[in-house]
Amino acid sequence: MSITDDAIAFEHEHCAHNYHPLPVVISEAEGAWVTDIEGRRYLDMLSAYSAINFGHGHPDLVAAAEKQLHRVTLTSRAFHNDQLGKFCADLARLSRHDAVLPMNSGAEGVETALKVARKWGYQKKGVQHDRAQIIVCEGNFHGRTTTIVSFSDDPVARDDYGPYTPGFVAVPYGDVDALAAAITDDTVAFLVEPIQGEAGVVLPPTGYLEAVRELCTERNVLMIADEIQAGMGRAGATFACDLVGVQPDIRILGKALGGGILPVSAVTADWDVLGVIKPGEHGSTFGGNPMAAAVGIAVVALLETGEMQERSKRLGEHVLATLRGANLPGVKEVRGSGLWWAVELDGTGRTGREVSLELLARGILAKDTHTWTIRFAPPLVVSEADLDAALATIIAVLEESVVPRSADSAP
Repeated sequence: MSITDDAIAFEHEHCAHNYHPLPVVISEAEGAWVTDIEGRRYLDMLSAYSAINFGHGHPDLVAAAEKQLHRVTLTSRAFHNDQLGKFCADLARLSRHDAVLPMNSGAEGVETALKVARKWGYQKKGVQHDRAQIIVCEGNFHGRTTTIVSFSDDPVARDDYGPYTPGFVAVPYGDVDALAAAITDDTVAFLVEPIQGEAGVVLPPTGYLEAVRELCTERNVLMIADEIQAGMGRAGATFACDLVGVQPDIRILGKALGGGILPVSAVTADWDVLGVIKPGEHGSTFGGNPMAAAVGIAVVALLETGEMQERSKRLGEHVLATLRGANLPGVKEVRGSGLWWAVELDGTGRTGREVSLELLARGILAKDTHTWTIRFAPPLVVSEADLDAALATIIAVLEESVVPRSADSAP
């Protein structure tokens, strides 16, 4: 066996099988490129599901982490630290909100937003206790905690994890009339991904988010935007909601907020919403730790120049024009925003995983979702030459992927 096979076998023997990774063992990374343990290089076109927006080992982010590493890494929130205040102030300014509640993982950020919305509903809106409802979208992905999978319609994420948490109502994504019909006096919030990531980079219909914003304001319902994947420059703007000029009541951030160095998430909102949380009512030992805050400060600084967002928008338009112009056989749709796109296959040829494996063999890292879709999200620092070379490879692989499927190769 090769050293790659040995490493994969060792992981398979001792790690829980909660992922089905592609057969590559990464040992080093820089910028948009990674290197496996046998010295082969690959262009990273997934960016850890948008956690590596600024590239592997961005010098500003590494410098911030290294500097803080030698000062203090963790204090807990039992004490103040000298990085947290600036991080929250900087992120609040970027988000155009008053306040920030820092956590660690994206799922923690979502759970935090749900708790804030329920408490706001009871204390501010006057909903009767234990009756608060939150409306979500079909096809959503917000994490995998027991509460979150309770309102998922993905059987892989949901099945066999009941009993499920009550208090959620699902409506079709993109259907504002269905949302309006679902709102009752007990509705406290509407949780929405401005672009659905795990579903396959699904964009909402034109005018949808604007109509949602208007409806939520009219009906006194909090609009919660999950920008964990879509935000931080990924979709061609600081936040995906900015693409249509919409400001949510609560914004959930994560992934790229930690610069690919640390798990960092946050909920941002104005004080009339976030102020319902009082001491002892919510928290985390690691949330807002000085290491995370120092990296977060550096991440916000990168975004405040606007360069990353402009680059994502410009290169993303080039990507879509190139792929759509290729008129690829076996491709149902190419969709995306910024440097975040998906190729949905029509089911007549190879599956998304099979295409991803072929891309891997040719030095491109991408990942399938829902059998027939391949997602792409290169670091925003990817060079134009590397991006064009990757597009040529993707087109070549897709052109070769329309083959008759035998019965034993069906997914």
